[in-house]
Amino acid sequence: MKKVISISLGSSKRDHVVETEILGEKFIIQRLGTDGDMDKAIKLFQDLDGKVDAFGLGGIDLYIYAGDKRYTFRDAKKMIRLIDKTPVVDGSGLKNTLERKVVKYLGNEYDLDLQGKKVLMTCAVDRFGMAEALVEEGCDVTFGDVIFALGLPVPLKSLKGLRRLARVLCPFLTKLPFKMLYPTGHKQNLVKNRFKKFYEEADIIAGDFHYIKKYLPENIQGKVILTNTVTTRDIEMLRERGVWILITTTPDFNGRSFGTNVMEGVLVTLSSKKPSELTSADYEELLEEMVFVPRIEILNSLEKNRH
Repeated sequence: MKKVISISLGSSKRDHVVETEILGEKFIIQRLGTDGDMDKAIKLFQDLDGKVDAFGLGGIDLYIYAGDKRYTFRDAKKMIRLIDKTPVVDGSGLKNTLERKVVKYLGNEYDLDLQGKKVLMTCAVDRFGMAEALVEEGCDVTFGDVIFALGLPVPLKSLKGLRRLARVLCPFLTKLPFKMLYPTGHKQNLVKNRFKKFYEEADIIAGDFHYIKKYLPENIQGKVILTNTVTTRDIEMLRERGVWILITTTPDFNGRSFGTNVMEGVLVTLSSKKPSELTSADYEELLEEMVFVPRIEILNSLEKNRH
């Protein structure tokens, strides 16, 4: 039995465990939230090092990207600095392949017309592959990196502008305490009433779910949500607020979609390679073997949204 555990700075209320079979291998997949307690997360990593097949680093990014430039978060590096037996992944290796693939799938297989659609991308440096794919599909994308990470109403309208800003800010921001940039612990359960107009102007709201939820308006009727991981409670909230279609880039396991860090841990385990040895082609091949498709769920009818 293979075991993949995601240790997250997020809320323990989102913890989940499943047993499943993937490509003939039996897996236990588990998420352990530490409610923002970094010391607790570090201890869990150390206690379980060498006892599981792969770790997912959750609730925090190890790396963010802007084009071909990679930046490392100091806090994330600190959390795993003593881990030397079990491979640790944060999902960034898989995101670039998987999330591009999902965007292409929506247009080619699911027949969701993306051309000209207005997209609010909460944070593109966190999922640059998704951002580039949406632009390539002809979407009118507003990049909300400054809005959602820094709380400033400054939308970006081009990947070029995003790269330019990232080169200036990322070396500084990645040295800050991560909790200043992203909801951790109990803050993941809070929703603030800000920046409503950016949601209202969009047809599709894409990106990390905790950023999407951070300022989510009470009424988002007819919107499409393209995100990573949601719980049953999250889905009910989105349904109540009028969301038309929910798309998660990772599949459904017993009513829950795990984060890309978990799924990258699964793929690393299946590959028998070190994370640093895996290429985009390796991820692509494994995803094809798994017949890996996004979870797509219609939460409300468009007719209901019109009335």
